[in-house]
Amino acid sequence: MARITRGKSMPTTRGLRMLIVEARFYEHIADRLLAGAVEVLEAAGAHYTRVSVPGALEIPPAVAIAVDAAKAKRAPYDGVVALGCVIEGDTYHFEVVANESARGLMDLARAERLAIGNGILTVDNEAQALERSGGAKGNKGADAARAALALARLRQTLKVSR
Repeated sequence: MARITRGKSMPTTRGLRMLIVEARFYEHIADRLLAGAVEVLEAAGAHYTRVSVPGALEIPPAVAIAVDAAKAKRAPYDGVVALGCVIEGDTYHFEVVANESARGLMDLARAERLAIGNGILTVDNEAQALERSGGAKGNKGADAARAALALARLRQTLKVSR
């Protein structure tokens, strides 16, 4: 976790405006990832808006559209949580979706200085997805929310405008 300490007044997550963009292709996995992310955001006192898209490839453009709309309304988001699942199949499509969704999020994060937590699972099978969405390997939706909150706090600490 990024940490910068400056005296007594550290930024808080209370009242932060967060965007959750979730791919619903594997609905039962999406529900579990979403539950983990929402639990973390609510515990932190953050407000969130949820946008659902069909699959992981649609997440980066949906983030860009929602972020632009929020800026136009002069109510920008403080951070973004991206949630989805890509399960390897028999074709090259898995690699395209996994790589391009991650690249799209990184490009947005760098270009727009967005605090993005990437909770898009890229797994070999459904069992691995279940382990990482609230099973033995934790909940990557919750981890992505924590990452987005940490980056949003870093923006506040460094007083970076949105």
